[in-house]
Amino acid sequence: MTSRPKRTTRQITPAPVLPEELLTIEEAADRIKMSVRYLRRAVAERRIAFHRLGRSIRFDPADLAAFVVAGRVEPLTSESVWRELRSVA
Repeated sequence: MTSRPKRTTRQITPAPVLPEELLTIEEAADRIKMSVRYLRRAVAERRIAFHRLGRSIRFDPADLAAFVVAGRVEPLTSESVWRELRSVA
């Protein structure tokens, strides 16, 4: 009697969801009110998420928003300054 190989069940992976809109580097720079050069530097330093399609670079608007939000700096208050000074002493 020959034994049959065990049957494995295949898991169906859902198709990835593509962004509805992808922006060129010029459109992305215009949207965040920065220069194309600044955005190219951010891409080169891998500080912003992007999609590479062949030789082209495209940006998801959600990734641009995340990049802007990540750069937010809270203002200093006198309370936070004193708290920092106490921790140093």
